[in-house]
Amino acid sequence: MQLKKVMISASLVLALGLFTACKSDSATNDTKESSAKTTESSVNLNKVALPQLDNKVTDDEYLVELVTTEGNVKIKLFPKQAPKAVENFVKHAKDGYYKDTPFHRVIKDFMIQGGDPKGDGTGGESIWKKGFKTETSNQLYNIRGALSMARAESRSSNGSQFFIVTNKEDVSDGLAIQYYPEKIIDAYKKGGAPQLDGEYTVFGQVTEGMDVVDKIADGEVKDGGSGEKSTPTDPVKVSEVKVLQEPK
Repeated sequence: MQLKKVMISASLVLALGLFTACKSDSATNDTKESSAKTTESSVNLNKVALPQLDNKVTDDEYLVELVTTEGNVKIKLFPKQAPKAVENFVKHAKDGYYKDTPFHRVIKDFMIQGGDPKGDGTGGESIWKKGFKTETSNQLYNIRGALSMARAESRSSNGSQFFIVTNKEDVSDGLAIQYYPEKIIDAYKKGGAPQLDGEYTVFGQVTEGMDVVDKIADGEVKDGGSGEKSTPTDPVKVSEVKVLQEPK
């Protein structure tokens, strides 16, 4: 499969096997606006629920805990907005699928990627043994701490791999209010990757342990052979994924 190499300030593709990106200091308004077109302009986005902005776990959400060799990370999952991705992740978690899988791909000031039992970014599959479609919602965005599905070029290639957004820089400049809720624009002032909105399934948000995520993101990396310096020299591993709360 041939995967795209693009700028972070353009329409960036997050691939299962390769996630190549060159970071730029700015992005055009047109790029940021086009990447967020997940809803019709007639929808009042300032009235939709934004569950990522509240650390409280509601009765209709999951709470999971990534137990890693660097520390633990708690994440709430959104089955109403991303049912397939959440079902897939939770079933894999309960089956021990993620046991001893590494964060095989780390790009500082961007994201950490894991969920591949092969450990090199080329493996993994969904619970249905085939790829499933990307799910988008006007309630979920790739703000800092977002948990999203990694995929290959096809929007129907979601498998087992996932990533957590780590960027801390203000990326709110140019985000248009007709495509983004005002509170999400404010959230992007604290970091994130809005260029991924509408392209990848956001299905969770870190509620505790972002310091652990940042430690993983700050780890030493090398070129693993793809030309991209993103392969950890000493990969942090997921020992297990605990399901702490299920929807009532």
